[in-house]
Amino acid sequence: MTSRQTLDPSVAAWLGDSPGPASEDPLTSALDRLYASGPSAGEVERARNRVRKALSGAQPAVVYYDAVGRTRVGPVFVAVSDRGVIAVEFAASEAAFVRSLRARTGATPVRSRQQAGEASRQLREYLNGKRTRFALPLDLRRMSDFQRSVLLAAARIPRGQVTTYAQLARRIGRPGAARAVGQALGHNPIPIILPCHRVLASDGSLGGYTARDGVRTKARLLRLEGAQLLAE
Repeated sequence: MTSRQTLDPSVAAWLGDSPGPASEDPLTSALDRLYASGPSAGEVERARNRVRKALSGAQPAVVYYDAVGRTRVGPVFVAVSDRGVIAVEFAASEAAFVRSLRARTGATPVRSRQQAGEASRQLREYLNGKRTRFALPLDLRRMSDFQRSVLLAAARIPRGQVTTYAQLARRIGRPGAARAVGQALGHNPIPIILPCHRVLASDGSLGGYTARDGVRTKARLLRLEGAQLLAE
């Protein structure tokens, strides 16, 4: 490491390591101007925006869940965060759902009828044919902008109606992105509430569905809603 004795005299004086005033030096003068100026107002605002974005994307430490119970499409579980519903899953067991929820959110799952009971109740009513729409806040912060746009577009498909992957791609201004739309729907963390089951292949067939029993579950949901299916 360079000792203080070997420093250039002007630099040493600027650092305060030698007596007397520092002589004018282009490098040290430029450093003084840089340190005195500080960040611009625009840079400060951009930094604040980055902090706000990071905070808004912070993941919940705890998520609460409940079992919807046996329904027309089998056992269903739902979880909520401090922002709203964060997961709906056709899990085979509570233990399997808890493992999946922990892996998906990085949060600690806690079973709570008090916290997740309203979401559980509305899902149960919907799947039993006693409710036609949901009134629940959703936690979409883990989604990419593209997936969020796809799923929110799917949520605007009226109950009892269907569309295709290609049509949905056009609705979000991404014609030609039907395959990407299908992938976004296939990774829907909040099925039923965000009704990806209402999107079909271009030939009217059901396409795919990643829930338990695959397209059979998709068909059951569509029949529950009164949709007319061309093919299965």
